[in-house]
Amino acid sequence: MIIPTVLEKDFKKVKEKIKLVEDYVKWVQLDIMDGVFVNNETWNKPQRINTKVKLEAHLMVQNPEKIIDDWLKIVDRIIIHFESTKEVKKIIDKVHKKKKQIGLALNPETDIAAATPFLKDLDLVLIMTIQPGWGGQELKPWTLDKVKFLRKKWKGDIQVDGGVNNENIKKIRKAGANLICVGTYIFSKKDIKKAIESLK
Repeated sequence: MIIPTVLEKDFKKVKEKIKLVEDYVKWVQLDIMDGVFVNNETWNKPQRINTKVKLEAHLMVQNPEKIIDDWLKIVDRIIIHFESTKEVKKIIDKVHKKKKQIGLALNPETDIAAATPFLKDLDLVLIMTIQPGWGGQELKPWTLDKVKFLRKKWKGDIQVDGGVNNENIKKIRKAGANLICVGTYIFSKKDIKKAIESLK
């Protein structure tokens, strides 16, 4: 599944980008950054968005447990970073109590073993294939080894995010990822529909 990622500082642009893709996909990812956990800041005030797609919030923020309640009101899935909190299990339980999905993201340098204690409770694991914070980076090929390793031991959803395009997507799929986040490649094209089709 292709999941367009929206990384914007302005709420109006967030809504515009969702409108551009909502006829062609089932999910859209909102990239939420606080300027602390990563060296960038995006729109990060939860506001309801009228759309036909499901939304997931990728919280690239320090201590996501402090803001998670507000995001749970407007999205269907929350993704937190292992490196950003000491309360992973508490957050997982809270999100599931609200009948929403929860994913755990791992930065490129974080060993896949970090996710192991939580696998039975997670809806997805997100393997970052770039350093989080900025769009337009090149995918780090060695991160796909983590995808392969995880796929051998886990049948759940594996998401990949960072540097995806129509040239490397086959390798990503072959490694075992089934949810593939794409931002720059999609939104840099004039024909959005064609760009998404080329990835599929």
